[in-house]
Amino acid sequence: MRLATIRTATGLRAVRLDGDTAVETGETDVRTLLERPDWAEHAAAAGGPVHDASTLDLAPLVPSPEKILCIGLNYRDHVLEMGNELPEYPTIFGKFAPALIGARDEIELPSQSDRVDYEAELTVVIGQSVRHADAESARAAIAGYTVLNDVSMRDYQRRTKQFLQGKTWEHSTPLGPELVTPDELPADPADGGALRIRSELSGEIMQDSTTDQLVFGVVDLIVYLSTILTLNPGDVIATGTPGGVGDARTPPRYLTDGAEIVTSVEGIGECRNVARSLQ
Repeated sequence: MRLATIRTATGLRAVRLDGDTAVETGETDVRTLLERPDWAEHAAAAGGPVHDASTLDLAPLVPSPEKILCIGLNYRDHVLEMGNELPEYPTIFGKFAPALIGARDEIELPSQSDRVDYEAELTVVIGQSVRHADAESARAAIAGYTVLNDVSMRDYQRRTKQFLQGKTWEHSTPLGPELVTPDELPADPADGGALRIRSELSGEIMQDSTTDQLVFGVVDLIVYLSTILTLNPGDVIATGTPGGVGDARTPPRYLTDGAEIVTSVEGIGECRNVARSLQ
């Protein structure tokens, strides 16, 4: 099953995507849908208003998650390109909901930063509350997967050892286009399956890797994070980015006004966003 949150003339709506059509489920967004214990059965049986899938105005997949948890330095190739050693424990930072935009929305480039980078990320969406998970309950907690572009203001990120100030600028972080349940994918990352992950900057391939490069896998991350706090429906876990980021290139490559950045994960879809300067 594939789910999305769309903007309509009467507000946000959660939809089930059926090929060329999108069917409203009755909830305002995907988080509200996932908060139903029977969300999968309810969404599969929904028969609300129907939209042409080609004309959808995509909102952030989960417009207001309780938690947006992000993992840094979690692809072997990216860790090495940044000159670091493989970590012993996950590097965790957060974002806040105002950072999120839809899969086709414009990325705001603030005048305060001239080192705005891109990061394609496989992202887990939680479908049921879980605390102190073991491997089995961690798998059961996964509603599905989506794509997040962890747009990063590297100059602010590097001001201290804490990443947050470079990671959560408003209207900077595409999330979507869809939530895809594991059964829809050619391989399940929760079982170590390899999905191709890529980014393209104005037509040039920048990142091209597979999710089996993850240092800490999807299940490992849910187990680890749920030891610290309860994961709830609609929570988002961005699992890290592969090598090829702009900041590690010679010369560096950053997002500039009018540039289009496409971030994609095999079987899930793509975020296609144009960067626009704030003037």
